[in-house]
Amino acid sequence: MTAERGRVDRLLALTALSYAACHHLGALPEGLGQAGRGTHVTDWIDLLLPFLVLGPALATLAAARASRATWAAAAVGSMLYASGHGIHLAANSIGNVAPGETAHLWDEQVGHWIWYAGVAVVAGALAAATRDRPLPGTRRGLVVAVLLAVAVGSTWATNATGGEFSWPGLGLAALASTWGVRHRHGPGLLLAVAGAAALVVVPVSLAVV
Repeated sequence: MTAERGRVDRLLALTALSYAACHHLGALPEGLGQAGRGTHVTDWIDLLLPFLVLGPALATLAAARASRATWAAAAVGSMLYASGHGIHLAANSIGNVAPGETAHLWDEQVGHWIWYAGVAVVAGALAAATRDRPLPGTRRGLVVAVLLAVAVGSTWATNATGGEFSWPGLGLAALASTWGVRHRHGPGLLLAVAGAAALVVVPVSLAVV
C-alpha cells in the first residue's frame, strides 16, 4: 500500500466515522443537559458538526487529487450542508423552548432537506474522486470499510426518517446502490453497501415510528 493510498483510505474512514457519529447527536439523552438560555449541551457541540464532517471529507478530496469538476460539486455540497445544518440547529434549539409550526418548518423540513441534499452532493463528490482507486488491500481493512459503509447507510436512513425525508432518502439510497454496483470493483462497492443498508433501515424505521 502506498503512502498516498493509505492516507486516502484513512481520511475516507474518518469522514464516514465522523458522519455516523455526529449525525446522531440528537439521540443523546436530554441533549446532555441544560446549557443556559434554554439551550442544551448538544446544541453547542452541534456547532462543530460541519467542521468535523466536511473537514475530513474535503481532506479526502485533496489527498485523492480530485478534479476541478469534483471540487466544484463538493463546494456546492458543502454550502448546502453548512446552510441546512445551520438552519436546523437554530430552529431546533428555538423549537425546544418555543415549539410551533414555524420552528417545525425551518427545522424538520427546510433545514433538513437542504442539509441532506448537501450530504448527498458531498458523498457524490467523494465517490467520483475515489472511483478508480482500489479497495483496502487487507481482509481487516475491507471488513472495517464495509462496517463503516453500513454505519453510513444506516445513519442516512435514520436521519431521513427522522427528518421527514424518507422517500427522497430512499430514492437517493437506491441511486447510490445502483451506481455502486456498476463500480463494484473499487470503492463503489462500499457505496453500494451503504445504499443497501439505507434501503433496509428506512422501511424498518418507518415501521417502528
